[in-house]
Amino acid sequence: MRTLLVTGPGGSGRTTVAAATALAAARAGQRVLVLTADRADTLGAVLGAPGAHPGLSTRRLAPDDRFRADLLALQDRAATALDLLGAERLDGDELTPLPGSEELALLRALRDTARDDAYDTVVVDLPAAPRALATLALPEQLRRYLRRLLPPERQAARALRPMLGRLAGVPMPAAWLYDTAARWEDELAAAQRVVEAPTTTVRLVAEPGPAGTDALRTAAAGLALHGLRTDLLIANRVLPDASADPWLAGLAAQQHKALDEWRAAHGRVDAVPHLGRDPRGADDLAALGLPAPTTAPAAAPGPADWPVTEAAADDGARTYVWHIPLPGLTREELGLIRRGDELVVTAGPFRRIVTLPSALRRCTVAGAGLREGALRVRFTPDPDLWPRGR
Repeated sequence: MRTLLVTGPGGSGRTTVAAATALAAARAGQRVLVLTADRADTLGAVLGAPGAHPGLSTRRLAPDDRFRADLLALQDRAATALDLLGAERLDGDELTPLPGSEELALLRALRDTARDDAYDTVVVDLPAAPRALATLALPEQLRRYLRRLLPPERQAARALRPMLGRLAGVPMPAAWLYDTAARWEDELAAAQRVVEAPTTTVRLVAEPGPAGTDALRTAAAGLALHGLRTDLLIANRVLPDASADPWLAGLAAQQHKALDEWRAAHGRVDAVPHLGRDPRGADDLAALGLPAPTTAPAAAPGPADWPVTEAAADDGARTYVWHIPLPGLTREELGLIRRGDELVVTAGPFRRIVTLPSALRRCTVAGAGLREGALRVRFTPDPDLWPRGR
């Protein structure tokens, strides 16, 4: 199954592009599902009447209901502890979703859809780029938090919990807590596999111009940091070259200058024409000329694939260099912190904590530099940790 994640700057026409791409795939004979978490149902307005497009299904997520069910279930599991604390129970009617519930609902939908053979292509109408990247990074981050807070190896003491509970005189909630953490771990791992799968790619949508160029540069760095690949860059609402109106002619010239820069930096760019109106219905979507998705390219390299090269320092000492792709950023936008066997990398508004390759864990950081779109982190062997004779 092919998964296309459509995102871009706010107001760039992401939903329209997602709908047009899905319709092109359905007309090419694919079984297509469009996922959206947009509460305003913009997707439905763009596509028109439900069921009007054979082979194309839509699903608008409703995170409110699942959030209530999950929180009430957790409350029931913790009933004994809550009663001991004298806590007053929450009622389902008073619950409203907390921040993050929509992101978790979207990840759950990705996981569930990947287990279903009903579709050839899933097009996901994601939020604007910064929030979309934060959502796609959630499974990895939450799994790391779970491992730190509830290490699986500590479950070995499960046989002691009843005795500890009798000694303390209060019930021990650890058993169900670890069981819940294990279930979350499985669900998050399944969602992460979908995000990182070779058949999952990102399609960036932007309106050509200075603001779009800045947004694309930031988004490209965030995608590279998280090991996600952009298979197509879509320039939306492109004006025609010739216009008798000086204002429109100047705006078109600005757009085409941005397009030249995008092609030089990103390679293939599909230009989508401005129809002079908001696209509505199958005819307008077809007029945009977006291609149907084909075979997915190879996935972008993640931390396990970032190359480590060997070099010699000026004093002849052995040095190892870890190459982390971060295109388009400046030194001022980068941050780097070593924490034990992990490296905390900040790229503009994005941050990722990555585990060092085994050889580099026995090294100390000797410096870092940004060159040719990659952060190059230098390591030197730690004499106290490095095997003798190496």
